[in-house]
Amino acid sequence: MIEIINLTKRYGDLIAVSGLNLKIPEGEIFGFLGPNGAGKTTTVKILAGILRPTEGIVRIGGFDIQRESSRAKKITGFIPDNLFIYNKLTGREFLDFVCDLYSINGSEVDRRREELFRLFELNGWEDDLIEGYSHGMRQKLVISAALIHAPKVIIVDEPMVGLDPRGAMKVKEIFRNLSKKGVIIFMSTHSLETAQEMCHRIGIIQQGRLIALGSIEDLKRDVRTEDTRLEDIFLELTKDNN
Repeated sequence: MIEIINLTKRYGDLIAVSGLNLKIPEGEIFGFLGPNGAGKTTTVKILAGILRPTEGIVRIGGFDIQRESSRAKKITGFIPDNLFIYNKLTGREFLDFVCDLYSINGSEVDRRREELFRLFELNGWEDDLIEGYSHGMRQKLVISAALIHAPKVIIVDEPMVGLDPRGAMKVKEIFRNLSKKGVIIFMSTHSLETAQEMCHRIGIIQQGRLIALGSIEDLKRDVRTEDTRLEDIFLELTKDNN
């Protein structure tokens, strides 16, 4: 489970996230939506252990992300929107490096690495330098790195950026299969179509505050509409909060 309790993040006088409370159970694909500057990326970075909150508690799998950071991160995979990757490594070396970080060794490293190369159609590129990869290939490699230690929680910021339709379809399929196995997918995205297609529940944040939470049907009732398009529901829910 992901548990967020009264989460607040301030930058001087600016309140990026204000009193956020969420509980996300095992197996849920959760969509985290909001306009630019709403507080999505700040929340994602706190969940990933990159930023410290000003106030509040975040627990991942029961582990406090601040007091038990190593244990929380060991069961978490993070896929950022801005790729950071070592261009002078080969794809194989990069995944081996990530395995070292998670203390995965021996034949298990080879098995997981080769399985991911096949899954993302990167086989044949294993020993090429990453600087020669396309953006989409780098995105697939970063996703592979987030999955290689079999995390129980995946935190992802704009998962489909840079992927062609085939790659995006593959990632959606992987996320659905992981969800069925009990893995939580916390997905921050601007793609309302992806969120509507993938997510069991959706949270909408604006000006640092959670303004809506629930399934598409729940959100429809909130705005009293029969329209089933998340885009229209989102625009209606956020129009009075600008």
